[in-house]
Amino acid sequence: MKIKIILLAALLSVCSFSQEQKFADLGDLKLISGEIIKNCRIGYRTAGVLNESKTNVIVYPTWFGGKSESIINVSGRLLDTTKYFIIAVDALGDGVSSSPSNSPEQRDSLFPEITIKDMVNSQYELLTRIMGLNHIHGIIGGSMGGMQVFQWVVSFPDYMNKAIAYVGTPQLTSFDLMLWRAEILAIEQWEENGGDRVALAEVISTIHNLLITTPEQKNQKVDRNSFEKYLEDLHTGFRKSFEPYNWKRQLSAMCAHDISVDGSLQAAAERIDTDFFIIIGSEDLIVNPVPASEFADKYKFRKYVFGNNCGHLAPGCEFEVFAGLVKSFFEENTLN
Repeated sequence: MKIKIILLAALLSVCSFSQEQKFADLGDLKLISGEIIKNCRIGYRTAGVLNESKTNVIVYPTWFGGKSESIINVSGRLLDTTKYFIIAVDALGDGVSSSPSNSPEQRDSLFPEITIKDMVNSQYELLTRIMGLNHIHGIIGGSMGGMQVFQWVVSFPDYMNKAIAYVGTPQLTSFDLMLWRAEILAIEQWEENGGDRVALAEVISTIHNLLITTPEQKNQKVDRNSFEKYLEDLHTGFRKSFEPYNWKRQLSAMCAHDISVDGSLQAAAERIDTDFFIIIGSEDLIVNPVPASEFADKYKFRKYVFGNNCGHLAPGCEFEVFAGLVKSFFEENTLN
């Protein structure tokens, strides 16, 4: 499974205007745990032009396992780059920003555990200290990127005017945790007992792809007679990009994700001081939609529900509708 399958890019024929990969050196980054990522680097790409007043910035963090190259391509169809300055940010652990696979001093298992909040803190450092942006127009993210958006609006509630979290969540359900823990257990078994890294990649990709869409959609798209070829293609694509320690660190970050303040979701909601739009897929089996839906309803944030059978990929299956929602939301209260 190619990483792009994880979200929209699997379903889009995106324009290819990827900007060059850039890096920001943050120095030693202190994590929520108290541990340090030594010589932390954050990767990012940009598209569009920053206006003189710096009021047209939209930040787009990566989904689970994704990279800014894929994000910047998706954003080309989702956002107007003649109007907005898009900053696609590589999350910690994605293999571009500081990660187990690329850390000179903390490689593989030596790389510290990270959280969604650590990802957000590193991005805040990039935007404020390195790029000199004291306020931005908006932020958008899907899946793990949506989790980062949920954390952004709580950690830095007055930093942006608008925020969109799609197929994300304020905290994981038990069902979500069962999926992610299964993948973590598979990696830990490989760590402890050794074995074929290729075989591990095949196990992980099979588990992960199982719930990307609904059973109905999977059966519609994959004929039983062509299943073996489908599975081989899935494994072939995934083997090219799979880094088990990167995967495990981001999995653990999602498992620990919870935007509650002192154990209270209400306290978290009361901190949010931005126009917040929550988009979900009603049949999502990768990130259970109930917590996001209930959070939107209870605390009066905007919500849109895709009711198709595409599961976690629901926005991509109705991309024109999705793009229209995003466009309208960010264009309300016209930019200066």
